[in-house]
Amino acid sequence: MADWFSFMNDPAAWVALATLLVMEIVLGIDNLIFISILSNKLPEGQRERARRIGILLALVLRLGLLSLVSFIVQLTEPVFSAFGQDFSWRDIILLVGGLFLVWKATKEIHHTVDVEDSKDNMIGKAATVTFSGVIVQILLLDLVFSVDSIITAVGMTDHVPIMVIAVIGAVTVMLLAANPLSRFIGNNPTIVMLALSFLLMIGMTLIAEGLGFHVPKGYIYAAMAFSGLVEALNMLARRARQRKNAAGAPAAR
Repeated sequence: MADWFSFMNDPAAWVALATLLVMEIVLGIDNLIFISILSNKLPEGQRERARRIGILLALVLRLGLLSLVSFIVQLTEPVFSAFGQDFSWRDIILLVGGLFLVWKATKEIHHTVDVEDSKDNMIGKAATVTFSGVIVQILLLDLVFSVDSIITAVGMTDHVPIMVIAVIGAVTVMLLAANPLSRFIGNNPTIVMLALSFLLMIGMTLIAEGLGFHVPKGYIYAAMAFSGLVEALNMLARRARQRKNAAGAPAAR
């Protein structure tokens, strides 16, 4: 047990912990957006429970994978080659997860854009969207994001206690942010489309990573932050117009 806390006297280890914690929180945003969109499709009484289960599953998967660090490291070893490209199990997992995320985001965008299809989808929603189905989808993406998260952690430090603390800290932030984020997404239809676009971009990034093309995460999150800022300005403009119209309505009479 003493070995677990031996890093506390090492300033470099504290820097690694802070850096890894921030990185894990940023990676958890992708996971949380997906969980929020899926859980919002459930009846009101089941949404919070689905979010908590999804996030706790992410924690269990991450801690479970940390206990298999030696195995996780081997996931980056090539297992076969195709078209002159070596593929590892990590590449395969990222490819499958990216394709699933692109398919899911595209399907949800189609339902949002196609009004007639959306009406039909809402009629059959009770029959097609089930609690267990949502949990299974969350579990699949939790696995993809967890593998990516742990491999990132292994690449940044070789101290398992630091990885565990960073993972638990990031998941705690996810738990605290889950309900406010889900309510915000659910109450703002344009935010739903923006979040789905983020998922589509993240899915394409996972596919690119799986094919061996490294995409700097900073570019992805900078684009997401800029898009979020533009949407926030649009929301402020809409609210200003609504207040102006509300104030001018009595005068028009």
